[in-house]
Amino acid sequence: MNELQKTTQAELAELSTEITRISRLSGELVLKLTQRLELPTVDPLNLRRPLIQATWSTIRNPTRIIGAQWELTKRYLGLLKYLGFRAIGRETSKAVTAARADRRFKSEAWDEKLIFDLLKQAYLLSADWMLDNVAKMQGVSSEDRHRIHFYTRQFADALSPSNFILTNPEVLETTRKEKGVNLLRGFRRLLEDLNRGDGQLLISMTDYEAFEVGKNVATTPGSVVYQNEMMQLIQYAPSTKTAYTRPLLIVPPWINKFYILDLQPKNSFIKYAVDRGYTVFVISWVNPDEKLRYKRFEDYAHEGIFEALDAIEKATGQREVNSIGYCIGGTLLAATLSLMKSRGDDRIQSATFFTAQVDFSEAGDLKVFIDEPQLKFLEKKMKSQGYLDGESMAMTFNMLRSNDLIWTFVVNNYLLGKKPANFDLLYWNSDYTRLPETMHLYYLRTMYLENRLVERGGIQMDGVPIDLRTVNIPVYIQSSRDDHIAPYPSVYKATQIYSGPTTFMLAGSGHIAGVINPPAAKKYGYWTNDALPPDPEDWIAGAEQHQGSWWPHWDNWLKAKSGKRIPAREPGDGELPVIEAAPGSYVKG
Repeated sequence: MNELQKTTQAELAELSTEITRISRLSGELVLKLTQRLELPTVDPLNLRRPLIQATWSTIRNPTRIIGAQWELTKRYLGLLKYLGFRAIGRETSKAVTAARADRRFKSEAWDEKLIFDLLKQAYLLSADWMLDNVAKMQGVSSEDRHRIHFYTRQFADALSPSNFILTNPEVLETTRKEKGVNLLRGFRRLLEDLNRGDGQLLISMTDYEAFEVGKNVATTPGSVVYQNEMMQLIQYAPSTKTAYTRPLLIVPPWINKFYILDLQPKNSFIKYAVDRGYTVFVISWVNPDEKLRYKRFEDYAHEGIFEALDAIEKATGQREVNSIGYCIGGTLLAATLSLMKSRGDDRIQSATFFTAQVDFSEAGDLKVFIDEPQLKFLEKKMKSQGYLDGESMAMTFNMLRSNDLIWTFVVNNYLLGKKPANFDLLYWNSDYTRLPETMHLYYLRTMYLENRLVERGGIQMDGVPIDLRTVNIPVYIQSSRDDHIAPYPSVYKATQIYSGPTTFMLAGSGHIAGVINPPAAKKYGYWTNDALPPDPEDWIAGAEQHQGSWWPHWDNWLKAKSGKRIPAREPGDGELPVIEAAPGSYVKG
C-alpha cells in the first residue's frame, strides 16, 4: 500500500468518524429543541418604536438621505481609486484600514490577494458609514439612538466577510488543505455547543476539560471558616511569618464566581495580597436556585458583608477590617457603608473599589438592555423558575464585545474546525452563575434604569435612607480605560460623591484584564493624579502614566492603613473551626 492510499484511508476514516458524530448529535439536538419549543415573544428588545421614529424622521428629511448616499459614494470612489492604482502596480494608501485591535483581519492573507483586500475595505467602509449615520440620527432620544447604534453594530459585526467560508481567505486555504474535513469538525463542534446549551448556542471559548476548580484554578491555600445559605467565607493561609493586624475582606460580584481573583498562582490577586502580608478573607457566593428567588439587595449585605464581619472578628479577634468590593460587589459595599455610617458601625476602615459603579447615568452599552419593556419581559422570563439563568447573562456580556467574544470563536471553532485554546480566564467566564429574581430586578430597575443609589435617600436598606455622601473613610477607586461593562467615566463619578480621602487610579485594558494584571506580566500600565476634577477627561489630561501593574501602587496605599505586623494567623486559630478546604463547595455549584 503506497503513501497516497494510506492518506486516503486516513482521511476517509476521519470523515466517517465526523459524520457518525454529527448524526448522533443532530438527533439529540432535535429532541432538545422540541422540548424547548416556545412561541416567539414580540419585540423583546424594544426596538420597534425607536426604529419607526427614526425611519419617519429620515423620510421627512430627504436631504439627509441624499447626503448619506453621497457620503457612501465618496467612500467607494476612494476604494475604486485604490483598486485602479493597485491594478497597475502602483503603491497607494488604502481607502480604509482596520483598527489595530481588530483581530478579524490580522492574517496577511487579507492583503495578499486583491479580491480579499477589496472585500475587507468595502465592508469596513460600509460598516463605518452605517454607524456614522446612526450617530447623526435626529428625531429620536439619546437613549433610543444608543440602542439603535448598539444593534446596528451587532448587525455590522455579523456581516463581516471574515465570518463566511467563501469570503475568508484563511478558511478557504484551510478547507483546501484539509479537503473540507475542517468544516465537518466545525459543524460537529457547533452541534456539541448547541447540545450543551439544550438548544441555545453556548460557544465554547476554551477547553473546559483542561481546568478544574480547586485543582488548577482557585488553588491558593485556605479554608472555609464560616457559611450560611448565601455564602461561604474563605480565610487564606499565610505565606509570610508576620501579617498586618487589620484583616482584608473581599466582596466579589455574584454575577460571576469569586475565583477571577484567584485563577492561577501567576495571576492571582488573592495570592499577591497574601504574599504582601494581608490576612485575606473572601466571600464565595452561592449559585442561587429557585429557593433563593426572594433574596433582596439587603440580604446580600446582611448575609454577606455583615455576617462576614462578625465571622472575621471571631476568627482573628480583630473588629476593624479593610475591604474590597468588585463590580456589583462594590456597589453593594458602597451602599452598606452608608448604612453602617447611619448606625455608627465603623468596622470597615477603608474601602477599595474595583470597576464599581454607584452613579449609573453613563453606564455604557449595558443600558441598551434595560428599559421598562425589557424589564417586564425579563420579569416574565424569570417568573417560572425564580432566577435568571447564567447563560442569558453571559450572552448579554458577550454581545458587548461581539467580535472578540462571539465571532472570533465562530470562525475558529466552526469554520476552521479548531479546538479552543486553554485559557483560564475564559474558563472562568464560562462558569455561569444564576441571579435571584427579586434582587436582580431591583438592581436593574433601581440602579441602572432609575439611578436612585446616587440620590440622597434614593433607596432604603432596612428602612434607612442611603446617602453615599456620608461615606468618609479612605477610598481607593480602580477603573479600567477600555472597560465595556463599567466605563471609566461612570466609575469616576464616585470621586465626586464620597466625603473622605479618595484616590482614583485608571488601569489599562478592560473590565477583567485591567484588574487581573500581576506585576510579573509587565503589561498595560496605569495612570494616577492626586487632583479630582469633576470631568474625568480633565483628570486624564493631568494624570501621570506608569508602566506595568497597578497592584504595588494599591499595596502602598493599603499597608499604611493596615496596622503593625503581628505573627501570621492560620485558619482555625480563632473561635471559628475549619469547615472545609478552599475554594469550598459553593463555588463548584
